[in-house]
Amino acid sequence: MSWCAYFMMPRAPWMSEQGQTALASKRNTHWSRTTAVVPEQTALLVIDLQKGILSEWTKVNRPFFYRSAFEIVLPNVKRLLCAARRSRIEVVYTVIQSLTKDGRDRSLDYKISGFHFQPGSEGAHVLDEIAPRDDELVLCKTSSSLFNSTNFAYLMRNMGKDTLVIVGVQTDQCVDHTVRDGADLGFRMICVTDASTTDSQERHLNALASFRGYCRQATTVELVAEFKDQDRI
Repeated sequence: MSWCAYFMMPRAPWMSEQGQTALASKRNTHWSRTTAVVPEQTALLVIDLQKGILSEWTKVNRPFFYRSAFEIVLPNVKRLLCAARRSRIEVVYTVIQSLTKDGRDRSLDYKISGFHFQPGSEGAHVLDEIAPRDDELVLCKTSSSLFNSTNFAYLMRNMGKDTLVIVGVQTDQCVDHTVRDGADLGFRMICVTDASTTDSQERHLNALASFRGYCRQATTVELVAEFKDQDRI
């Protein structure tokens, strides 16, 4: 192994190189895209389903996005949340929220795009229909991929999570970026195809096709059944 490759490897500083190699081999040897989730190693990540994104303005100006979110995505996310909690799968939420009142800490892209919710503002709250329960994490992000503006990867490693089930909005923006970044960082990514949406069905399907190579793609029905099956083991 070259010195460059050695220092680029994610490493557990308290473990020998031989131990880390054995651990990685044990974790990944039997994995495939269709490997069933292991509840204690899995987290359900709910991306940006917040009041400021799905607002009255959105209802008027982005009707497909708003309608598909409330008619398809939210009911499916509720089912997944129920199944995940019953199976003791960790639930994590993200919301777009700046650390500063004027949003000066946001990414350049968010500044250009006008994405800004002040700390504690109503628009930064998770939708009431899928509100977090006590002791569930809510991470505030200022970039499309939460890996770039939160300590999410660090938290997941600490909690022993190597598989991430992704739901939320938008399919071709934050969901897309999160799936790709997570895959590159060594997480097994699962995108729930009917629990995310964007501004048109065409954009939604094109996005799913574009990042298919970075994740497993499954429906809500498939994953709810899988969560239940694992819960019986």
